[in-house]
Amino acid sequence: MTEEQQLQAIKDFSYQKMKKDTSGHNFDHIQRVVKTAKRLLNEEPANKLITLAAAYLHDVADDKLVSDPKELDLEIQKFLQTLGLTSDQIEKILFITRNLSFSKSLENRQKLSLEGQIVQDADRLDAIGAIGITRAIYYGGKHAETIYDPDILPRKNLNKAEYRNLSNETIINHFYEKLLKLTDMMNTPTAKKIAQARHQYMIDFLKEFKNEWNAER
Repeated sequence: MTEEQQLQAIKDFSYQKMKKDTSGHNFDHIQRVVKTAKRLLNEEPANKLITLAAAYLHDVADDKLVSDPKELDLEIQKFLQTLGLTSDQIEKILFITRNLSFSKSLENRQKLSLEGQIVQDADRLDAIGAIGITRAIYYGGKHAETIYDPDILPRKNLNKAEYRNLSNETIINHFYEKLLKLTDMMNTPTAKKIAQARHQYMIDFLKEFKNEWNAER
């Protein structure tokens, strides 16, 4: 099986797993992350197969999306074995998918390979800017979050459990608790550059939102 055939099979696997997601992590999100990862690959000397495989698979076993992430992680491992990937390739891919999420950075942060840094950047770029705003509102609506309450301040110094506790979060506070932090957390020069305009777009959105909320505009 060629590398392109392996990637096509991984793409198809990801599609089947993510096509029904209604939290902003569906296959449209996956395809944007892959497209951005390809863009970053043009500037970085990283392994294409490892990078794109991880990009396609990065949300399949995400513990905020599935009830049994360990079972999905094992399923991914067995699936990659059927494609003829080596144990070393599989371990590199799984290390990325297990460790790239923002919640992982809150405790026991692991250093990612260049391939992992690219996928992480691509995933984080999709969480900011116009798409990021839309996804934040979409995800918050799915979980019945309060849109905004000026008496509820953004939380600070969160651990993973606290961050995942949506009962203490508003959609607008999510920008301060995560999204506005991502630009400074980008790994690659190209991602840092792309992030600047998207970051400013969110700043402008929040300013306009609060003006309208307070009936000042």
